[in-house]
This record gives sequence, C-alpha cells and structure tokens, in this order.
Amino acid sequence: MTRFFKESVEDFRSVVDLLHSGELVALPTETVYGLAGDALRPNVVRKIFEVKMRPFIDPLIVHIANYGQVEEIAEPPRELDLLAESFWPGPLTVVLPKKAKVPDLVTAGLPSVGIRMPSHSYIRKVLQQSGLFLAAPSANPFGYLSPTRAVHVTNSFGPKVPHIVDGGNCKHGIESTILGLLNPNEPVLLRPGPIAREKLEAILGRQINIPCKGFEEYGEVNQIAPGNLKKHYSPSTPMDLFPNGSSAPQTFKASKTPTALVFYQRKKETPANEHCFWLTEDGDPKVAAPKLFALLRNLDGRNYDRICVEMAPPEGLGATINDRLLRAAAK
Repeated sequence: MTRFFKESVEDFRSVVDLLHSGELVALPTETVYGLAGDALRPNVVRKIFEVKMRPFIDPLIVHIANYGQVEEIAEPPRELDLLAESFWPGPLTVVLPKKAKVPDLVTAGLPSVGIRMPSHSYIRKVLQQSGLFLAAPSANPFGYLSPTRAVHVTNSFGPKVPHIVDGGNCKHGIESTILGLLNPNEPVLLRPGPIAREKLEAILGRQINIPCKGFEEYGEVNQIAPGNLKKHYSPSTPMDLFPNGSSAPQTFKASKTPTALVFYQRKKETPANEHCFWLTEDGDPKVAAPKLFALLRNLDGRNYDRICVEMAPPEGLGATINDRLLRAAAK
C-alpha cells in the first residue's frame, strides 16, 4: 500500500530512515519528482533502474547537499565555481570527470558523472541531514511523461513505489539543464532545461556548444547524460505538433474522432470546443513549462485518438519546451 509522507518531523525521520535502509522514496524537487535512492550503493541503484524499466545505458544524476561534496565524487574545474555561485542550489546539472567512489552503474560505465544541487527545501533537508548522495531520476516509467505532482507517481507505479513525499506541484515542472564540463574550454549543452543556454554563456563568458546537432535535428547522441533519446517524455496517445502562431491544423478540423488540441497561448480565435486547451494566457513560458507534463498526462487519460500541440516560441525557455515536445511526439 502506498504511503504519502507529509513534511512533519515524524514523517521526515521516517523518510531518512528508509533511504538509509536502502529503500526508494519518491521525493519532490523544483524540477520534477525524483525516484530517490542511495547513489553509492549499487544494489539500490539497480532497484531504481528496475522499477523505472530504465536501460542501463542511460546514466543517473547524483544529487548533493553542498558544494564541498563535489570533490568527493568528481574532478571539478574552476569554471564550476562561477556556475555554482549563480545557479546552485537550482535546476542545473553539470557533467564532470568522476571518481572511483561513484558506481559504474550510475554513470552507464562512463568516466563521467552528472551532479546537481537541488533547491527544493524538502530534498535539500533530506540531503543535508541524511549525509547521502542521492540518485533521483524522474519518478515515472522510462520514456513516459515526467511527474510534477505526487499523484502522478502513484498513477504511474502504483504499489511498486510505496513511499512518496507529497511536496505539492513542482516549481519548474521540467527537468534540469545539463551542461557538460569534461573539457571546460568547450562546454556542451547536453539537455536544455529551466536555465537557458544564454544565461550559462553569460556567466562563463564563452559559447556553449550543442553536440551532434542533437537538439536541432533531434537525432541520437551519446548517452553521457539522461534525456537525450530521440523519443522520450512521451504520452501513450500519439502526438502531432504544429508551428507556434498557427491556427488549428487541418487534421484537427477534419477529424471525426476525439482529438485534443493544445495551444501554447490562449487566442481570440481559439475554437469554442471542449477538446481545446492552452498552456498559458499571456505567453509566459515560466507559466507554460510547469503545466506541460501535467496537461499531457491529463489528456493521455481521456481516451483521445491524438493530441495536437502548438510549439512554443523558440527563444529561451521556449526552446526547452520545444525540446520536450519534439521528443514526446517522435515516432
């Protein structure tokens, strides 16, 4: 039977005890809910992969409580000082050369590890008081829509994940930005996220590369970081995308079967139709991003034949939203 933990002192102690004993606990973060377990115990890490049905080629991110912990598990470059000062705690993951302390299972056998210092108050407190390094990939079956509410976790897993902390809705509702720093002179954007590439470039004072045209053409890239598969974050219902600023596509207008239409922004000409939805009233991507996965999950449970979604404007956080949409709709 699933137990939803609250933020009480008693429940908090139970959560820390569970993690110390090698159990998995779904925890809220500012990005999405994570399926957390001790990252330095291979048997616990293996359970994460098994519960998520995640392929071992897809590495996990290690979550830390403080900056001093970085040197315990990785080789940080000087550039990390600048990034940490600006973006940690927060939704930035950095990929660094790893130390032997990190199990190969965590890193897909590669000599690098992704590290993040989350800002959500609950998981920060767990990290600080437990002393653990936590692996915490999104708490959903591999390839499916990420959870942004506690109920999404139990809807996906049922009794397979019996320990869930209910921390409300996630602030960003979209996974962290991942920056590769294996060569600090040539930083690489491995996954777009809440922190835009332009902000990272401003802090580092140099251009950040995009590998293998992966985020432009959405082809396969080397799995040194999660979230790079061509098809990912996908609902079970087939999805179609249409350009930002377009009206409803002809496929929706002509459809004789129940099709959901999702506009990025509410428009005056939005069809008066119970099957029409929108992510934001005024076009603000900070409003749209946290709603994206929750809305797609909702529509995925309504027996629609297809979901048609308008893409976001391609700048800043809009590019991150489009990354998730393109992967969700990939065939």
